[in-house]
Amino acid sequence: MYLKLEDIAGMIDLSCVRTTSCEDEIIELIKNAQKYKIGHVAVLQCFVPLVRKMLEHDPEIKIVGNVSFPSGSDSTSIKVAQAKELVLEGCNEIDMVINVGKLRSKSYSEVEEDIRAVVEASNKLPVKVIIETPYLTLDEIKKACEIIMNTDAAFVKTSTGWTEKGTTIDDIKAIKAIVGERVKIKASGGIRDLDTLIEMYRLGTQRFGVNLVSGKRILDDCISRGGEVVI
Repeated sequence: MYLKLEDIAGMIDLSCVRTTSCEDEIIELIKNAQKYKIGHVAVLQCFVPLVRKMLEHDPEIKIVGNVSFPSGSDSTSIKVAQAKELVLEGCNEIDMVINVGKLRSKSYSEVEEDIRAVVEASNKLPVKVIIETPYLTLDEIKKACEIIMNTDAAFVKTSTGWTEKGTTIDDIKAIKAIVGERVKIKASGGIRDLDTLIEMYRLGTQRFGVNLVSGKRILDDCISRGGEVVI
């Protein structure tokens, strides 16, 4: 079985979500998304109108908005308001950050209610819940996944990519063992080469958050291999 270039590009969320990300970087991101026919682009909220305008003739490239990024510590009402704004601004998907502090405090009902509220406010758009695996123990990862499975969220997402440690193969194995086929998995943070992406795909990951440099490296590597890779 093979994954073709277009399959890999379609699973990528090309991201520019750093505090220092500027308009020129967003423009470069979108131009490369158009060049490589990337499936999704993720930016901070202030740049969503620019991205929507640049992609007005490329509706196949979906826009991912970020809620409570990167800390997840906003109140539920703030998260809900932000999700509603992102829907109105034309986003196609929502990535929200779980309240890591509340999760680690074992305030599980609050965490679940927070996610449910954002899912509802997202007007049936797919919601990916970022759990920040680098900050969690295995037991906390398990609990986060169990909470997400109790909601109508579409994905467990590993990380914002802002942590010093990236997503590991063991993180993916642990999440997959818990969620099975009940929710999808998005890996983000530290995915810098094609071989890592393919290994995570084999383990059940269906989406990948990567920055522009890594995204170009991954797709150029696939092109150099003839535009497809064995899985």
